[in-house]
Amino acid sequence: MTSSAAPLARREFLIGLSIAIVGAILFSAKAIFAKLIYRYQVDAVTVLGFRMMFSVPFFAAVAIWKARQGAPLSGSDRLRIVFLGLIGYYLSSFLDFIGLQYISAGLERLILFLTPSFVLLLSVFFLKRRIGLIEWAALLISYSGTVLVFLHDAKAGGSNVALGGAFVVASAVTYAVYLILSGELVRRVGAMRLVAYAMCVSSVACILQFFLLRPVATLVQPEPVYLLSALNAVFATVLPVFITMIAVDRIGAPTTSQAGMVGPVSTLFMGAALLGEPVTAVQLAGTALVLAGITLLSRKKT
Repeated sequence: MTSSAAPLARREFLIGLSIAIVGAILFSAKAIFAKLIYRYQVDAVTVLGFRMMFSVPFFAAVAIWKARQGAPLSGSDRLRIVFLGLIGYYLSSFLDFIGLQYISAGLERLILFLTPSFVLLLSVFFLKRRIGLIEWAALLISYSGTVLVFLHDAKAGGSNVALGGAFVVASAVTYAVYLILSGELVRRVGAMRLVAYAMCVSSVACILQFFLLRPVATLVQPEPVYLLSALNAVFATVLPVFITMIAVDRIGAPTTSQAGMVGPVSTLFMGAALLGEPVTAVQLAGTALVLAGITLLSRKKT
């Protein structure tokens, strides 16, 4: 690389890294929007339904655009995409929003940040992958941080924290299953196309669930619910999904994943600023442990 090319490459890397960080912060904001919407006496079914009603036009537009560019999908690939959309974005999001009714946004983001470790553990038990000492150490450090924050929050929130935490853990596990199963399909279909298709499936499932479980009159909500739902859809759903893909294209998936470590920290401080959730030394210590463990895991040579 020439002396003139080096600064340019560095500049491009920093731009890509900045894009990845913005995507991580925006995606983490979905917990904040959900908690704000819950103040208007709506439930998880309604929050998720409204989120996807506002999101689906964007994902449908990208899906149509990508369908015109790519080769037709086989029947088996279509079935896989439907399944992935249902488990990865519909079920995972639904469990997450239920959990958010009971726990703080900071704890929710911390639990979800353990998804890479769940991917690793599922790979060990079902794909018979061997796990080394460094990976075990990373898992131990990460989980100890989450347990620390969980116990701290449980003292203030009681048994509801355990219930909410269980739902969010289930959300992280289902999304980890999605990541494992989507690996081969991403190579054949393409990341952007797969995400657009899967999000369309998820959107349809969430909207159908809303109309099956709630009366049509539930569509009538206070004006702030519509505004917050639209912001949740655009800034915490659609934009981060595609911003992250742009970052992956610029700096690669591993670096983009590492940039996502800003997520729990940003949620912690957004929760303090917008929801009045306290930021304590215990929460900061737990967050630091989770970040340290995931950093160690991400730097493990494969």
